[in-house]
Amino acid sequence: MQHLSEQEIIRRQKLEELQKLGIEPYPSELFDVNFYAQEIHDNYHAELNNFQDVSLAGRLMSIRVKGKASFAELQDASGRIQLYINRDEICPGEDKELYNTVFKKLLDLGDFIGVKGHVFKTMVGETSIHVTGLTVLSKSLRPLPVVKERTDEATGEKVTYDAFTDPEQRYRQRYVDLVVNPHVREAFIKRTQLVQAMRNYLNDKGYLEVETPILQPLYGGAAARPFKTHHNTLDMTLYLRIANELYLKRLIVGGFDGVYEFSKDFRNEGMSRFHNPEFTQMELYVAYKDYYWMMDLVEEMVERVALALHGKTEVQVGENLINFQRPWKRFTMAESIEHFTGFNIDGKSEDELRAAAKELKVGLDPSMGKAKIIDEIFGEHVEPKLIQPTFITDYPVEMSPLAKKHRSKPGLVERFEAICNGKEICNAFSELNDPIDQRQRFEDQLELGKRGDTEAMVLDEDFLRALEYGMPPTAGLGIGIDRLSMIMTNSASIQDVLFFPQMKPENTKSENAPKPEAGA
Repeated sequence: MQHLSEQEIIRRQKLEELQKLGIEPYPSELFDVNFYAQEIHDNYHAELNNFQDVSLAGRLMSIRVKGKASFAELQDASGRIQLYINRDEICPGEDKELYNTVFKKLLDLGDFIGVKGHVFKTMVGETSIHVTGLTVLSKSLRPLPVVKERTDEATGEKVTYDAFTDPEQRYRQRYVDLVVNPHVREAFIKRTQLVQAMRNYLNDKGYLEVETPILQPLYGGAAARPFKTHHNTLDMTLYLRIANELYLKRLIVGGFDGVYEFSKDFRNEGMSRFHNPEFTQMELYVAYKDYYWMMDLVEEMVERVALALHGKTEVQVGENLINFQRPWKRFTMAESIEHFTGFNIDGKSEDELRAAAKELKVGLDPSMGKAKIIDEIFGEHVEPKLIQPTFITDYPVEMSPLAKKHRSKPGLVERFEAICNGKEICNAFSELNDPIDQRQRFEDQLELGKRGDTEAMVLDEDFLRALEYGMPPTAGLGIGIDRLSMIMTNSASIQDVLFFPQMKPENTKSENAPKPEAGA
């Protein structure tokens, strides 16, 4: 049974009153909008007497009743604008019910209304709409959290309080957050612009945007734990993809020279301000290229994104001013670890690496092989210190089962990651196209799995079959859209660039909550 607050009960009573008056609180007819609030603010000039026939719709965000005339504020998708509502203007005949009863008594903050009228400036110079027609478009049954203001006695400045600022509430009720904190929309608009800038860049290069399966019979293309589900008709286990790499490479085998996909990927792992179980990557594969060529492409593409979003290559991120102008710094992984720790990992045994990790106070567990130990040292002592965009290249072969062995450095692969603001934003290889080597690498991963590595890759026979038909030399890239969005919008948490981040259940005792299925 839904528990209603006093305010919610009153609003439902008002809903009934509207219906008794013959006013439909949720009308079906379209309301023809011809202008937005910001458009009027930007372009209205009193001397031109323009905007004399406007029609706007949005939420009522404030009401100040002054007898026969009132002021209100309407918020639409672009911003807010003041309304001037005169009783005799919206009720020209004898019947004043629309103003006296509907507007003054039955409308609440948060209700959607449509208004028609003309634009003018008030005595104090505020651009406003002189309303000549008002239509109820949707009755709001819950009160919005209202941001209140008071004047600071010491400074005379207006200070907001009781704002809707609790992060958990904001992420859980994003629809409320977007209404009462409209500035948060900017991060999401910039995120869309970021994706569009990347898409335009790749399309201009002639690469084809494609779609590959999200439900996969085998998960692959990354080191991660998958989400598992069951297909009833086929009576088989399926996995939500952790990456789309192996499918995109199949398309390169099939004869496409350049393919990319903006993919939703899913990893059944921990959550943090940098990790959400559902996230977005852009993966790109281009035939006849190598990882050096891909580094140049990443620099150019991300520089292009910064210019598209900010008009310059410099972006403020927290306390750091990050410059995406090409060229970026380049370190091999071994050089970077030696630079920041003084320890040279070249040619070291697993025992020597464990001893070094212990000395560097890096936590390990027995399942970790050489590659994992090096990765832990790097993650603890190098990655957080790389603030300006930096390429880290030439990783140990055990760490990269899908990358081609280095052309001149035994034991390493042709791989790079771009690190920025202390976090990885992309990963790329000269792709492994030798099917015999690939089979051996998969088998090595199976051994790591037996040692207890829950992120070890599985052996994909169909992918190996595809490689056996022949794949040209190929450069591949995966770039994290959420991470890059955090940087480009100066957001401290991944939850700030996801409309609906994953959250713990609000109330696990709810009678209506779905029960977990066995084996899920």
